[in-house]
Amino acid sequence: MSLPPSARAAVVMLAAGEGRRSGHHTNKVLLPLAGRRVFTWSIESARRLVAVTRTVLVIREEDRDAVMSTIDREIGPPDVTVVVGGDSRHSSEWQALQALAPAIEAGELDVVVIHDAARPLAVTAMFASVIDAALEHGGAIPVRDQGHLAALGEGVQPPERVVAVQTPQAFRAAPLLEAYRQAEADGFVGTDTASCMERYTDVPVLCVDGDAGNIKITFPEDLFLAERLLAKADWDLSGRPRQRRESAMSHLRDLLPHGERQ
Repeated sequence: MSLPPSARAAVVMLAAGEGRRSGHHTNKVLLPLAGRRVFTWSIESARRLVAVTRTVLVIREEDRDAVMSTIDREIGPPDVTVVVGGDSRHSSEWQALQALAPAIEAGELDVVVIHDAARPLAVTAMFASVIDAALEHGGAIPVRDQGHLAALGEGVQPPERVVAVQTPQAFRAAPLLEAYRQAEADGFVGTDTASCMERYTDVPVLCVDGDAGNIKITFPEDLFLAERLLAKADWDLSGRPRQRRESAMSHLRDLLPHGERQ
């Protein structure tokens, strides 16, 4: 997917969670994955796009030294803006948007993309897909059909569609900033970016195809699965021929439990 040459996007990487279920005392985004730290994989994937002109990384203050040394070692220019997050996902997003506010108000950004740094295998094509859809429609979220998860009682009509929502999520920059300003004034805390946009704007949000390989590092075995997927993709998330979308995705069915195969 090719983006308009004039498109300008900022990517916000959320890395301020604790991630205790990963079985480590270290923040899970700082764990090693195939020779580098978890959070740097998705930053590299997103920044392959010319449209991505700014990167904001939201961290915990206690992780600052480790994060900064990792950025120096594993991430090249342009600079990454590092901000300290809040006590919830919503407040961490708000901290990032405040850092981007001058550029948004100056008309220097069209789209803001919010991504969980604990999802290291988001391919470049997925970032391009949500940015493109947000430019056209106002907002975009990647989803995966999860019909097998619908738990129904006797006589209950099944829902038309059950999906799992992933990140990256992308939204037009100006409405997103205004929505979070209103949320701050009201004391509203959303469960994710889309919930805040739904409450305070009438911006349509398009569902785009998610990716079964876009896993979130939550448990220790997730790191093992992520490394296996990277190996099948020749360690490349760019989406070029023979890379992850064609090779790793075909092997994912062999790595997931039978009930999760689609």
